[in-house]
Amino acid sequence: MAVSNLVHPRGAKAEVLLSSVFGPYAQNDEYGSREINPMELYHNQVTRVQGPFSLRMFHRSFGLMMIQENIDAPCRLLDFPTLDRFIEEIKSHSYDIIGISSINCNWAKVKKMCEVARVHLPKATIVVGGHIANVQDILSKTGADHIVLGEGVRWFRKFLGQDENAPVKHPLAYSGFGTRSFGVTAPEKPGDTAAILIPSVGCPLGCNFCSTSAQFGGKGKFINFYETGDALFSVICGLEEKLKSRSFFVLDENFLLHKKRALRLLELMEQHDKGWIFYVFSSASVLRSYTVQQLISLGITWVWMGLEGENSKYPKLQGADTLSLVRELQSHGICVLGSSIIGLEDHTPENIGEAVDYAVRHNTAFHQFMLYTPLPGTPLYDEHLRDGSLLSEEECPTADIHGQYRFNYRHGHISGGLETEFILRAFQRDFEANGPSLARMMRTMLTGWKRYKNHADQRIRERYQWKCRRLKDSYAGAVWAMKKWYGSRKPAGEQMASLLHDLYEEFGWLTRAVAPIIGRVLHFAMKLEAARLARGWTYEPGVVYEKNARAISLEKEERASAWKNALKFIPRLIGGMMPERGFGENQRRKFAGYSCRVRERLSSSTLVPMELFGKGVLYIKLRTPFENRRPLIVDLQGIFNAKTAMKLKKKIKAHLRENSGHLAINFSNLASVESKALLRFLKKLRGFKERIKIVYLDSLGEDMAEAVRYAKKYFEVFKDEERLAGSMA
Repeated sequence: MAVSNLVHPRGAKAEVLLSSVFGPYAQNDEYGSREINPMELYHNQVTRVQGPFSLRMFHRSFGLMMIQENIDAPCRLLDFPTLDRFIEEIKSHSYDIIGISSINCNWAKVKKMCEVARVHLPKATIVVGGHIANVQDILSKTGADHIVLGEGVRWFRKFLGQDENAPVKHPLAYSGFGTRSFGVTAPEKPGDTAAILIPSVGCPLGCNFCSTSAQFGGKGKFINFYETGDALFSVICGLEEKLKSRSFFVLDENFLLHKKRALRLLELMEQHDKGWIFYVFSSASVLRSYTVQQLISLGITWVWMGLEGENSKYPKLQGADTLSLVRELQSHGICVLGSSIIGLEDHTPENIGEAVDYAVRHNTAFHQFMLYTPLPGTPLYDEHLRDGSLLSEEECPTADIHGQYRFNYRHGHISGGLETEFILRAFQRDFEANGPSLARMMRTMLTGWKRYKNHADQRIRERYQWKCRRLKDSYAGAVWAMKKWYGSRKPAGEQMASLLHDLYEEFGWLTRAVAPIIGRVLHFAMKLEAARLARGWTYEPGVVYEKNARAISLEKEERASAWKNALKFIPRLIGGMMPERGFGENQRRKFAGYSCRVRERLSSSTLVPMELFGKGVLYIKLRTPFENRRPLIVDLQGIFNAKTAMKLKKKIKAHLRENSGHLAINFSNLASVESKALLRFLKKLRGFKERIKIVYLDSLGEDMAEAVRYAKKYFEVFKDEERLAGSMA
């Protein structure tokens, strides 16, 4: 929906809830979840068939985090909720805006969330965004109020009445959590996991199948959050300081395409001696525009690169020999995650094996296989829409359109659901030929270590020392476990034996000693994991709940207001109104002392019944008026001296500043009064003379004459409460 002039009525005061769709995810249900489509990027579409060796982790909803970081309104973020947790949240807060992010296949979940939001918060504005925004008629399908197509920070800023062009603040987040492999969950120590870095969104190359490019304008378009290397350097320094990270996963479709920015970043890294590590997405042609030494100096350690298919016509691959490029990069210790497409226009049942073999020959550390899938908003989708080859919802439910199961259109050569078998075979062929991806990654790391451990640049040497520090112990143990797992089976058994031998040769006796110890533990854990997975075990992310600074501040204000309102009733309940029956004298004394301490702790400045200490005790009792016109009566008993008077003065001032109405101070029951303290007390309260009444002041005696004269000059003074009541009638 166009929102050029749309602003929420409450502006930046609107309370906002941002949420991802509800789980569980790795199951087949009526809301679009599929067991084959878990909320795990790597296990879903990279290491899918690798069993206990599969790299498993979860990734946050970074788009929602970016929006939350950049709006002034109080905002809470609910990531990976269950449906019950989402309902609990909207029942417990009166949100003005509910934002839901989703991919296409989860549209039924979005619809359900909109339905329950209408029940519990009928006045809330519901905003839906993410890739789902490209789905036709999604507004009517879900029942949302607004659909955000494209970048959400500017949209929300504008909707909340903020400056949409203000500098973008970067969220603080690690790239993944819950990392698990070999049956073991990795410890999450500060700095061990790469921080997420989002310099830009969109990709100007605009491949016809790319939904991310389409999401942000398509071919030739992108949005830079940080235009210059200097701006990006500043952001990374902030992430390094606050998250203790020295590695960064760059969530940018083609980070290195912005060469001027990248080289300026390199220049600043060299000037400030920063040995950072970057995991990036890049196209082959862009990688070829850099020298390998530039990539190494910049800290490029891992590249997600589209291979697509042999002889594919995509501009990003023109003139690039991807086989030699991958070999060159990995020979320098740069791990490559290759991405190949199953079901390109020229793929047939007869040649699909050759296409898969071509992909497998790259021997990349990781390999993604995806079905050639036209998603709404992409040129490929429009092409199939025009020729009428798209399947209907009845023929292919949207929940099954995620790139790992089946085509959502009639392919020119592949039919009958054969694509499901073809993509599974591709994963299996790569795994059988090249072995576990984590072993390939370790091989590439070892190659890089050998090449750069003695590099002339200390910055590069130290980076490799840090990145490869686990090769000599825990990684070697993992290789030992994999070698034992495969035994003499070829080729994986030989691959593991060769890798373990090279680790021993490089790191010596210590590695030879610890690898079997760690390896036996991991091998046992792998067997347990394999059995667990065979029984159908799945992993789900836990619920994440976060609040921005304004939401936290608002909650503090609400708590303070709630206490203040509660304190207004305490005088009636406790202040001198203890039940006469049911309490012995000791119980009454203990209760009174306890209640007084509790009330004093509730607020150090609020006027409540309590004891004030200072060379004696001043007892404060309050009588709350039952008519709005009557003042609050403050009964004083005990010792009125400099210290107790000062404490009482602070509480009276705080009460009058924070509350409307009058109060009357009753001096009739004081056992002792210091004249100078009383005069000073009255002078300090003179600024509130219109709202303070003085009662029974004449009873204090002649030695208080000066204070009495001062009181009568500036305050309303009453001989007794009867006259006070008469004045308020």
